[in-house]
Amino acid sequence: MQKNILVIYYTQTGQLEDIVKNIAKPFEDKKDEYKVTYYNIKLKKDFPFPWPSDVFYNTFPESYLQVPSEILPPPIEVLNQKFDLILFGYQVWYLTPSIPIISFLKSGYAENILKGTPIVTISGTRNMWMLSQEKLKVYIKQMQAKLVGNIALVDRHDNYTSVLTILNWLSTGKKEKTGILPAAGVSDEEIAGAGKFGNIIEKHFSQNTLEDLQPDLVKNDAVEIRPFLVRVEKVGNKIFTVWSRLIMKKKEKRPLLIKFFKVYLMTAIWIVSPIVLVFHILAAPLLWSKRQKQKKYFQGINIK
Repeated sequence: MQKNILVIYYTQTGQLEDIVKNIAKPFEDKKDEYKVTYYNIKLKKDFPFPWPSDVFYNTFPESYLQVPSEILPPPIEVLNQKFDLILFGYQVWYLTPSIPIISFLKSGYAENILKGTPIVTISGTRNMWMLSQEKLKVYIKQMQAKLVGNIALVDRHDNYTSVLTILNWLSTGKKEKTGILPAAGVSDEEIAGAGKFGNIIEKHFSQNTLEDLQPDLVKNDAVEIRPFLVRVEKVGNKIFTVWSRLIMKKKEKRPLLIKFFKVYLMTAIWIVSPIVLVFHILAAPLLWSKRQKQKKYFQGINIK
């Protein structure tokens, strides 16, 4: 009897769709053993791409505070089928799973689809996904699903180069190399090679050894942890909490506060972040043991 595999994702640029489809390909190649169903989450009012600057920054408070939008109902074949494994693709907006992903998780459809099912989460991001994954873990646990694996594909360029390339991509819609800037996002080579993770997942799924899946994924470079970025994320979450609540509370001053937030964000990236990096490097010998534990945790699938 065929096993039913569900691939859930949302995409604006097409990058995440390419990633999840390449990861699902080993299952597609065994049509006698698996039936693969794709569910592309659709909002009733979708976000534009490329992003106009004002829309991009105006999305911040709802993104960070996980305020959902209304989604279109999933296809009947998704609602009426019990799945044996779910590949869950998501992207990160403002250190949080994107609004379309949060909207699905809060829609009322998610629990019936996810409950009792093994899930492998798959993200394609600039580089900061760790605390977003922690937030996603909470939803998965609440819905009584079982997280069995995580794959986090990122832009491998340094933090500051990737800021420039992602802003160019979001504003122009062009991912390819531009002038002196390299191509944005996850590299084409990594996207094309993502099928290796699908092979690993299929192997453990067919052998009923999903409890050993994540160590195997980590061994094959599915998760990269940069301790400096974990520190930046933790600081960012604290500050984003203040900014998002302030903007939502002062509705009449929202346009002005969004402009101030934009200035703050650019200042934090280009001035504050390098200072944090210097202290991070200086403290490295003293915090080595702590950071090794931190790295091991974020490479895993457990929840604190």
